[in-house]
Amino acid sequence: QVQLVESGGGLVQAGDSLRLSCAASGRTSSTGSMGWFRQAPGKEREFVAAIYWVSGSTIYSDSVKGRFTILRDNAKSTVYLQMNSLKPEDTANYYCAGRNYGLASRQGTLYDYWGQGTQVTVSS
Repeated sequence: QVQLVESGGGLVQAGDSLRLSCAASGRTSSTGSMGWFRQAPGKEREFVAAIYWVSGSTIYSDSVKGRFTILRDNAKSTVYLQMNSLKPEDTANYYCAGRNYGLASRQGTLYDYWGQGTQVTVSS
């Protein structure tokens, strides 16, 4: 079993930056990829970014490409989401997810474990 704990959310103004962290614990040796998803009230869960743990290759949604960066720290079993130039439409609960052995994917159903989420609110 792998446990994920997110942190770093908060209330910021449009144009500000924020960095989310997701620390993994437990049987992390099987982790293939980790990703970030978000869900705003009344909307479906949306893919944000993902990283393949071995190579560090990344994928992003079009809505965040160029503004957000996903990073990993192998030694700490932690993945980060650096969010710059935040917009009000980025407001959502952000979830970290992990996938055993598989490549980074935009499909949330392919991920095996999830964190509890951290709220990000961007005011205009």
